[in-house]
Amino acid sequence: MTAGRVAGCDPGTSSLDLLTLEDGRVGEQVRFSPAELQGNPAAPVDWLAARGPFDLIAGPSGYGVPLVRNFDLIDDHLNQMTLVRPDDRGTAQGVLGFSAVLRAFRSSPLPVVFLPGVIHLPTVPAHRKFNRIDLGTADKLAVTALAIRQTAGRFALLELGSAFTAVIVVHDGRIVHGVGGSCGPAGGQSGGAWDGEAAYWLSPLRKRDLFTGGVRDTGSLEAEAESLRQTLMGLHAVTPFETVIVSGRRIDEEGMLPRLRALFPEFPMTPLEPLPGAWVKTAAQGAALLAEGLVSDSSLVRTMRLREAGGSVLDWLRYRR
Repeated sequence: MTAGRVAGCDPGTSSLDLLTLEDGRVGEQVRFSPAELQGNPAAPVDWLAARGPFDLIAGPSGYGVPLVRNFDLIDDHLNQMTLVRPDDRGTAQGVLGFSAVLRAFRSSPLPVVFLPGVIHLPTVPAHRKFNRIDLGTADKLAVTALAIRQTAGRFALLELGSAFTAVIVVHDGRIVHGVGGSCGPAGGQSGGAWDGEAAYWLSPLRKRDLFTGGVRDTGSLEAEAESLRQTLMGLHAVTPFETVIVSGRRIDEEGMLPRLRALFPEFPMTPLEPLPGAWVKTAAQGAALLAEGLVSDSSLVRTMRLREAGGSVLDWLRYRR
């Protein structure tokens, strides 16, 4: 099958980006600010509808669902992608109005598919999923797809988002391990892996609490550096890799790449290359590649075993509720 005409979406903390691909070439791109989405949650859908038709669109997927089409999306899927408790709705930090954006995509006649997160993939062994939700959200999986397209062998993707930092380990085109979000290393806003006693003492926690304790609050680059090294080297001990690919908004911060190279002298460390002509976030680029791969049944999608994704982000919790 041919590559077709597709689009990818990245609902990040600081913006929602869209990118179109036509027969493998980058087409139009756009970025919506949180204020624009609050004013009109259907703005991304309207933008896409004005540029259709499309063979497939990888929609904003949050924590992910296993390749669910928009006409099959039920409220439980919406809850899985947002993970905001009913008592916390309307106050949660992140992409404000994300649920309304999802509902706009669900009700649209556009051909939309919602992507899985890392925890949905069969290439990650079950024992690495126990009592975990975020091994890498759908946008982190999309960034990893872009990296897989460019990088052979065994590597780790270090994704430094504006709020959270994730590390995804890839062996020969398959994701085999990952940590992200509030169970990953310290990041720009997140303090990293939570102490269970702290979570218990501070409960009931709010979603916005997960966006605290990072460099923005502590000002400590030393704490972030130690957290990064502990996480990356711990993953390397279990699932070895030869190189590190870095991506995310924070790699553009002054001195960030030299600091990372000094912190990890063991590995070649290179920035993730964008698609030719692309300026939107790499997650939107990777999402478009996955949409293209689903249309054409590409080797990227087959190797990642994307069509075999299954289950729910909540399936692996073993705690009493």
